[in-house]
Amino acid sequence: MPDVAPGARLTHEGAMNVLRAAIEKADELSVPQCIAVTDAGGRLLAFVRMDGAKFLSIRTSLRKAMTAASQRAPSGQATHAVHHDEGDHAVRIGLVTGGRLTRLEGGLPIIVGDDLVGSIGVSSGSSEEDVAVAMAGVSAIAGAERW
Repeated sequence: MPDVAPGARLTHEGAMNVLRAAIEKADELSVPQCIAVTDAGGRLLAFVRMDGAKFLSIRTSLRKAMTAASQRAPSGQATHAVHHDEGDHAVRIGLVTGGRLTRLEGGLPIIVGDDLVGSIGVSSGSSEEDVAVAMAGVSAIAGAERW
């Protein structure tokens, strides 16, 4: 079965390929992770909490993936805000979205050509580790944009 179905959407097999590649990178780094893969609408397709990953990172990994899908950009670059004034931008994102989006790094969209087909969110390591694992997952999809 192909990774991307006609109409540019991530298939369940594609989601599993993303998950497997991300797990392989997390193992290589010796950093157990929570990894969420969503469709283009931010709805969960595949998830794993690796042995030893922080249980509080379950929700964070999904929030990172949802943010990347919503923004079509890495979660660390989220731009939602309540006001254009001074203050903590990350707090404003949380308030305006009811905590559903985050400015934490580790979420990446999966874009093939011009189409958003899904996203990945990784949480439980450092920001750099989370991003490296997410990048490995995105790389599993042929033709996906590399971050």
